[in-house]
Amino acid sequence: MKDEVREFVIASLQDMNYDVEGIEDSTTLGPAGVDLESLALADLSVRVEDKFGVRFADDETESLALMTVGEFTSEVASRLAQQV
Repeated sequence: MKDEVREFVIASLQDMNYDVEGIEDSTTLGPAGVDLESLALADLSVRVEDKFGVRFADDETESLALMTVGEFTSEVASRLAQQV
């Protein structure tokens, strides 16, 4: 499931006009990485919520920006596993 989530995240970032070349699991979503701003993080979160049915609280945005791509995809996969 984590691979499916990661593929979706990368495809979403590309669709949002971010350069996905060279993005690895260790790449941060926020500054010094993909460099998503708060609005873009919200957009990515909504896309993931719509696709996978997981929810992120409004107060989680700051912690999401500090996550790496790998940590984010693991978090989504973990929340999916808890729903089953």
